[in-house]
Amino acid sequence: MAPPIDYETLRLIWWLLMGVLLIGFTLTDGFDLGTAALLPFVAKTDAERRLVINSIGATWEGNQVWFILGGGAIFAAWPFVYAVSFSGFYLAMFLVLAALILRPVGFKYRSKKPDATWRSRWDWALFVGGFVPALVFGVAVGNVLTGIPFRLDSDLRSFYEGSLLGLFHPFSLVAGLLSVAMIVLHGASWLAIKIERGVVHDRARAFGKVAAVASILLFALGGVMVAKMGMGFRLTHAADPLGPSNPLLSGTVAAPGAWLNNYGAHPWMLIAPILGFAGPLLAWIGIRKGREVLAFGGSSIGAIGIIATVGLSMFPFILPSSIDPASSLTVWNASSSHVTLFIMLAVTVIFLPIILLYTAWVYKVLFGRITLRDVDTNPDYY
Repeated sequence: MAPPIDYETLRLIWWLLMGVLLIGFTLTDGFDLGTAALLPFVAKTDAERRLVINSIGATWEGNQVWFILGGGAIFAAWPFVYAVSFSGFYLAMFLVLAALILRPVGFKYRSKKPDATWRSRWDWALFVGGFVPALVFGVAVGNVLTGIPFRLDSDLRSFYEGSLLGLFHPFSLVAGLLSVAMIVLHGASWLAIKIERGVVHDRARAFGKVAAVASILLFALGGVMVAKMGMGFRLTHAADPLGPSNPLLSGTVAAPGAWLNNYGAHPWMLIAPILGFAGPLLAWIGIRKGREVLAFGGSSIGAIGIIATVGLSMFPFILPSSIDPASSLTVWNASSSHVTLFIMLAVTVIFLPIILLYTAWVYKVLFGRITLRDVDTNPDYY
């Protein structure tokens, strides 16, 4: 029996869900990464650094659920995307995972010895675990926008013809720095709302204001580069949303400026870049006026807007190929089967609300600022 939801709708739903998972990861684990990246700069003494670490100590592991969900969803819903991206970006992924591995080790081992040098080294390891993933994720998005150097043969085997260093070109570095600024802003906003007011709080606010301005400027610069460098791809004929998942059956060509076409055809999409600019501005206002909730809300809105801008600009493309546009992966040619998408949707409808509910419950239980006194007296703190 055929699934009760048609193939086109399921593909659109899973494209949206992929975006939701990426945004969920950014909004939750994003402030963990940003806090870690700020650690050596906003906290100078051992007590101050423990204060910063323990602002995320109780939740960082749970927040990584979104990272695992995102990878699993890409594997199951978009197997071509998984195969091309995880093999092509293999070394970049290894770099990210190596940096992320430093986080649990740093949290667990930092306070095992009272030696200042020992603790300082682990503090910088935590910085690497926050900064490097934020940078590499942004660089990866920059490369997706310019096109990935891969091709598919007649048997749909993927061949990647790029290199690790080749990922770091001017536009991808701008995207990487934007990602870092966005994450640092989110981390600074989290510290402003989570730790007691004092010198560390003030330093976090100062870095947050700089990160907010940097986010706005880098987002604008990225938009100008997309327009002036002629990025984009387009389908040569109308895609069949109900057709089989075979990229070689689609027709794609490089089309300079095509990433901006969706905004002309669908003006409502402009809400995404507007949020991308408005969010950091709201965060800057909130930080400056000491309204921490507004600051955190603004940084969250900015992250949503920036990520949505990428997805909406590229739709229906997911991974375009720079060396063989005919191999490009889109929403209509790279998904799993009709039945697979429906079964996964049914599972998601059951378990995603559970994840959202227990996440909300955890943050409700842990609500409130932590203080230097808490760090000194609570034996369960890192």
